Amino acid sequence: MSTDWRSLATVITEALHLDIAPVAITFADDEPAGISGFDAPMSEPAADGRSGRVPAGCVFWVHAAARTFSTAPEDHGNCSVGSLTHGVKSLEEIAGNDDVSALLSSGWVTMSMVPEIPTVSEKPVSIVYGPLAESPLDPDVVLLRVNGRQMMVLSDAIPGLRIEGKPQCHIVAVAKEQGVAAASVGCALSRARTGMQPHEMTCAIPARDLAGIAGRVQATADVDNVVAKYAATDARRFA
Repeated sequence: MSTDWRSLATVITEALHLDIAPVAITFADDEPAGISGFDAPMSEPAADGRSGRVPAGCVFWVHAAARTFSTAPEDHGNCSVGSLTHGVKSLEEIAGNDDVSALLSSGWVTMSMVPEIPTVSEKPVSIVYGPLAESPLDPDVVLLRVNGRQMMVLSDAIPGLRIEGKPQCHIVAVAKEQGVAAASVGCALSRARTGMQPHEMTCAIPARDLAGIAGRVQATADVDNVVAKYAATDARRFA
């Protein structure tokens, strides 16, 4: 690897005061050597045949803050939406699934919206997740879990940062396929499955751009700290 991912992880973690380590996501066209597969058992199949090692692909983000592991396409199979956004399955393959029907019947999405959801263009052989600081590979995407103040810094530091809504997982495809940093306010589906806190949001950054972005994040955070200290001092006149 030509990039010092550990140093970049340190810069962005310290500048933003992240509580959760940045996660590296790598879409691989082979089975990476020396990386253990995610070892949770496959679930019992749902009535429509869906099965996976976790309730949804976004749950891998939670585990990846602590350790590095690889996943196979079938590991993602329980969530049709995540399977679609990560290039694991096509729209035709998931259209008749029960979870898709539930989302459509609730009005959460409409069928006309589904084809517009960004997706990874090529089906990966493996998707590797883990802490950015320990990444054994050059990742495609770096995922941050942030609060409102941290998102404030990111929005100033990343010109053109896209703020997206549902489904939360599509920001990974935006960062990988379009080379654009994208943040998500989250979605009800992902929050329920991951246990994300109400104040938490996510931001997906193209890994190739992280060095430049990390520097701007650090500079922006420093300026915000100066302004915040001034405002706090000024506010004392009203105490």
